[in-house]
Amino acid sequence: MGVKGNAILGLITLAAFIGCGLMAQAQESQVDYDGFVELSAEISDYRSSRLVDLDTFNEMKAESGTIVLDTRSAEAFRMGHIDGAVHLNFSEFTDDKLAKVIPSRDTRILIYCNNNFTDNVAPVPVKRIELALNVPTFINLYGYGYENIYELDGAYPTAEPAIQWVGEASPL
Repeated sequence: MGVKGNAILGLITLAAFIGCGLMAQAQESQVDYDGFVELSAEISDYRSSRLVDLDTFNEMKAESGTIVLDTRSAEAFRMGHIDGAVHLNFSEFTDDKLAKVIPSRDTRILIYCNNNFTDNVAPVPVKRIELALNVPTFINLYGYGYENIYELDGAYPTAEPAIQWVGEASPL
């Protein structure tokens, strides 16, 4: 085999090694279902202790260093949200994006979702209770290291003055 043949064989061998490496990387999972289930079980009691009624939610909201985080879609947020809420779509959670919205891991975070409202029309259609967005939002925030989380408990009409609903559209 000449120089040209050796060069071709070398390139083929190199391509094969690169291809095998890429295949090995592609086979490594970026999903840890068991880890998610373990985290969920680990914080179950903690989450239960962080459910707050509307009066407490509003008292906390009024204190400096607290943010209200709305993780519904951008369209739902545009249509209406609790006054003062900041938006980050749940599907956009990453370390970098959370850090841009939440000043520090010690910041008090108040969360709510569609299932906190009784209107059951856009922008707050009620979801299946076991799939309410508050649950994965709480778990994910905790998993990203934000532990000072409180969740609105109960369900209210958006017209309830204490909700302080604002936006382009009223559900009623």
